[in-house]
Amino acid sequence: MRDGTIFRLFAQPSRPLAIVLGTNEIASAVAVRLAWDGYFVVLSHDPHPPVIRRGMAFHDALYDDMAKVDGIEGRRAESLLDIAVLLGQPGCVAVTPLQLTELMAMRALDALIDARMQKYQATPDLRRIARATVGLGPSFVAGVNCDVAVETHPQATGSLLSAGATRAADHVARRLGGAGAERFIYSDRSGPWRTPLDIGARIFKGYVIGHLDGMPMRAPMDGFLRGVARDGAEIPYGVKIAELDPRGRSAEWTGTDERGRAIADATAGALRSRIAPRLSSNAIAE
Repeated sequence: MRDGTIFRLFAQPSRPLAIVLGTNEIASAVAVRLAWDGYFVVLSHDPHPPVIRRGMAFHDALYDDMAKVDGIEGRRAESLLDIAVLLGQPGCVAVTPLQLTELMAMRALDALIDARMQKYQATPDLRRIARATVGLGPSFVAGVNCDVAVETHPQATGSLLSAGATRAADHVARRLGGAGAERFIYSDRSGPWRTPLDIGARIFKGYVIGHLDGMPMRAPMDGFLRGVARDGAEIPYGVKIAELDPRGRSAEWTGTDERGRAIADATAGALRSRIAPRLSSNAIAE
């Protein structure tokens, strides 16, 4: 049974295979949408920056914790054989620490989506790695380092670019419940992060959310903990480590949000125009 599953997925693919770079909430929203569309989906973890919106992401599957987003379950895969077995199960995506160069050994890739949302790292040239490549967020230029770019800036989220560049990062935080950058806690040093709290905790201004390199990090306002870096994570300088949602009963910290769904829909549309569907009888129904 195991050998048969591996052979079917690697040698005789019945459904298109998509690799999503990143395990954050945007990468996870894309993975959910593509799983609904009948793709085999593998999310490849990148440690920088740390994932904070973990209730909206498959990230915690890397630690063998439950990771379920909008009815799709993410499960850890240590090897290519693990990936093959997981992708044979309905309603499931594989989450792996394996990098793209290792995943390319599986078979020819149908889709490659860079959803790491990196603002400071060098942007790779994704073209020709897969039948269709999509870059999400800053620094992608359609026709130069990807086939299609998807705008993620709050003012134009979900816009598709088949030519030209996405907007550069402006470092202006998206407003939520009337609050912008002030609802985030940023690391003012690098070091180990320790916190006893989890997503969804009710927090009050001044409360110690955790300790970074032994120093207390306090909540900037009242709200619910929408995002927080995982306990024990190694945190670099200058990144988000926690996020407060000040909207009271309207606060959300699980599942995909409107922005993530818009980006995922745009990504799916871009792929649909470039990849002929090869959906098997056991494809996941939307």
